[in-house]
Amino acid sequence: MHAYRTVLLGALLGAAVAFAAVTLREGIVVANAAGFISGGTQQEKAQGVDAALRTLLTAQAADWNRGDIDGFMQGYWKSEETTFAGTSGVSRGWQTVLDHYHKNYPDRAAMGHLDFSEIEITPLGNDAALILGRWHLNRDSGPVGGIFTLVARRFPEGWRIVHDHTSTDAPK
Repeated sequence: MHAYRTVLLGALLGAAVAFAAVTLREGIVVANAAGFISGGTQQEKAQGVDAALRTLLTAQAADWNRGDIDGFMQGYWKSEETTFAGTSGVSRGWQTVLDHYHKNYPDRAAMGHLDFSEIEITPLGNDAALILGRWHLNRDSGPVGGIFTLVARRFPEGWRIVHDHTSTDAPK
């Protein structure tokens, strides 16, 4: 029978450190918050990708809820090739996306409280993944939400969003 090993993973989320236990079979899989994985089975690799991307989204929501748009944007690939598609059309470039967020969410009241739900992560090979989910902002001016589709890629510095297509639910 194969020995089981438990590896504690640490991910820095704001000022707090969150730990998750990963049980491994055969070989040792080394995973960090950035999502680097080596060895192990395909299922373990997929679980590592899933955990890394959920950590990315959790960190983004925490940054947003602190009013830190610049921190939120650290989850995106800092490149002129980053794209964002939404109701205003397609924006190209990390800086353009950052400027868009600052313009549309000028203060904490406009930002509200962000939650993600119904997250589905589909690996697209070893270094890319599709993320589908719902977003919801609870604001004093009224709630708003919708769906998003993200394409994320693994870079040496970790997983980053390279494309974001976000739409808003129709008013009810």
